[in-house]
Amino acid sequence: MSVEKRDPVSGYLTTGHDWNGITELNSPVPRTVFFFMAVTHLYALVVWVLLPAWPLWDTFTKGVLGIDQKTSVAADLAAANAARAGWTEALATEEFDAIRADPDLLGRALATAEPLFGQNCQVCHGADGIGGPGFPRLNDGIWLWGGTAEEIATTLRVGINAAHPDTHFAQMPAFGRDGLLTRPEIAVLTDYVQTLGEGVNLEDTSEGAVLYQTNCAACHGEDGLGIEGTGSPNLTDDDWVYGGDAVSIHQTLMAGRQGQMPSWQSRLTEAEIRALALYVEGLAGMAP
Repeated sequence: MSVEKRDPVSGYLTTGHDWNGITELNSPVPRTVFFFMAVTHLYALVVWVLLPAWPLWDTFTKGVLGIDQKTSVAADLAAANAARAGWTEALATEEFDAIRADPDLLGRALATAEPLFGQNCQVCHGADGIGGPGFPRLNDGIWLWGGTAEEIATTLRVGINAAHPDTHFAQMPAFGRDGLLTRPEIAVLTDYVQTLGEGVNLEDTSEGAVLYQTNCAACHGEDGLGIEGTGSPNLTDDDWVYGGDAVSIHQTLMAGRQGQMPSWQSRLTEAEIRALALYVEGLAGMAP
C-alpha cells in the first residue's frame, strides 16, 4: 500500500518517485492550459460553422459566410486582367515600331516577358538565351528563322517542326543512316566542314568540296553561310547548335537532325507572344 507524501514547500503531493533525493511532484496542470484549450476548441467550432471545413461524399460544407478561395482567386484574376486590359490590348494590336516608341508600353511588355521567358523558354534556351546542346543561342544575333520581333513572333506562334499547320519546317537528312553517303564519304565531309571557318573556296575541287557542293550547298549555300528563314545554319562561324567538333559533325551527317520548338499560339495570348518577341529581340548582342 503506497503512502501519499506531500511536499512541505509547495504543498503538492509527490508521485513517490525519488532520484537521488530529488522527489517528483504531482503538479496539477496550470489553469492557463485549460483556458487556451477551451478557447481553441471554441474557435474551431466557430470556424467549422463560418468557413468551408468538412469534406462530404462529393462536396464539402460551405460555411455560412460562403467564403471560397477559388472564387476569391478567380475574382482577383478578373480584376487584374481588367486593369491590364488597356495596355495588353495595345500590345496585341499595335505595330512593333509603335510599341518600341512608347517607353511605358515597352517597359510593361519587357516586364511581362521576363518571367514568361523563365517559365516557358529558359528550360531549353538557357538563362539569358545562352542556348545549349541542340538548342540555339538567342543572345548572339545569329538567327535561323529571322531575328526581328515580327519574325520571332511568327516563330513563336507556329513553332518549328510542330503540329501547327503553318509551322516552320526544317530537317537535316541522315546521310549515313539512309545510305545517301558511304562512311568514308562522311568522314571526308566531316573533315571538310571543319575547315569552313576559313570560308568556302568555290574553285576547290577536292573530294570534300565536291561532296559539300553536291549534298549540302542546296540548304547551307554554296558559300556555307546558310539561308536565314529556312532553318539552315551558317557553317562558317563558331555558332553551332549540335556542336562543331568532329564527333558532333560526324553524328549529324550520319543520323541527321530535326530540332523542334512547340507552337505557343494555343498556350500564350497574342500579347504575351508579342511581349516575348520584343524580349528575345533584345537579347541579341548580349553574348559575352
